[in-house]
Amino acid sequence: MKKMTDKNLHEAFAGESQAHMKYMNFSEQARKDGFPNVGKLFLAVSFAEQVHASNHLKVLGELKSTKENLEAAVGGENFEVEEMYPAYDAVAKVQDEKDAQRSIRYAVEAEKIHAKMYSDAKKSVETGKDISIKSVHICKVCGFTHYDSAPDKCPVCGAPGTAFVEF
Repeated sequence: MKKMTDKNLHEAFAGESQAHMKYMNFSEQARKDGFPNVGKLFLAVSFAEQVHASNHLKVLGELKSTKENLEAAVGGENFEVEEMYPAYDAVAKVQDEKDAQRSIRYAVEAEKIHAKMYSDAKKSVETGKDISIKSVHICKVCGFTHYDSAPDKCPVCGAPGTAFVEF
């Protein structure tokens, strides 16, 4: 692929991915505000944006085997923990942005766990086996991730176990 097209598709992937997430959040807010059909519209268009992003990812050749996808995921999580978030946190501290610091801390703690989970999953996949889990539980407040059952209390943010979503 030519450099300019590659760059453009990477930028389009980022933009469509952001739109997908933004519209998902807009959907949730519309429902909370008493506008369920506006929420439905945001959710539907969010899915369309996901389709666009997925198409770009495929054309870019970045959707690969599960093992390769896990390697990429581990690399991405480690980059966030080791480089990206420490730099962002330093700026937030200098600017005394407490909410940003908390949001970054929550993300870093979750990303560390994600990297370990992906790394362990990669080891299983390399032996031809799926990981052995019943479910995955995510804290809606901070993103802490736990296998099989939600803890009574989130170890990162202190949210109750009822704040976890099961997958």
